[in-house]
Amino acid sequence: MRVYVPATLSRLRAALTDEQVPVAGGTAFAVSPALQREYPDWTEEDLEYLAMQDAARASLRLLAAERTEGETPVATDGPSLRVVVAVDVPEAAVTVRSDLDRAAVRLTGAVAWRQVAAVHVDGADAGPAVDAALPLVDAADLGDPDAEFAMGSVQDFDLAWYAPGEVRYLFDDQL
Repeated sequence: MRVYVPATLSRLRAALTDEQVPVAGGTAFAVSPALQREYPDWTEEDLEYLAMQDAARASLRLLAAERTEGETPVATDGPSLRVVVAVDVPEAAVTVRSDLDRAAVRLTGAVAWRQVAAVHVDGADAGPAVDAALPLVDAADLGDPDAEFAMGSVQDFDLAWYAPGEVRYLFDDQL
């Protein structure tokens, strides 16, 4: 089953080093029954895209948490970019989370790097929009229309696709 794990560049680096994909709180995103009910006429590919978008928004939440310690901004060594790791896991390792977003699932157990199908990362041009959205993530989740507009601005940027073997070069060449 294809599952989308929200991440950050630091989490992605750790995954490369540890050969394990960290899954914050066990939460990831996939084509769930709730997502299928919401869009009954959509193709599996279209539904996977929506699940990946939900994971990308969760990546913003992870970035916001990394960028602050309490209320104090923390210096970072890299750009603010959304990261989503697409993994293929057995269906038995996935449990639907009806208490969260429409595509939220819980992963049980570790996710080995060999289970990574692809990595999706913002291009550098998305950095300013991501930076602008980070302090507004919670407000957007609570329905603030201005904050939601900032989230939409980030979603205007498509995530680039990388094969698992290309990720090391991404860090060497661009970050």
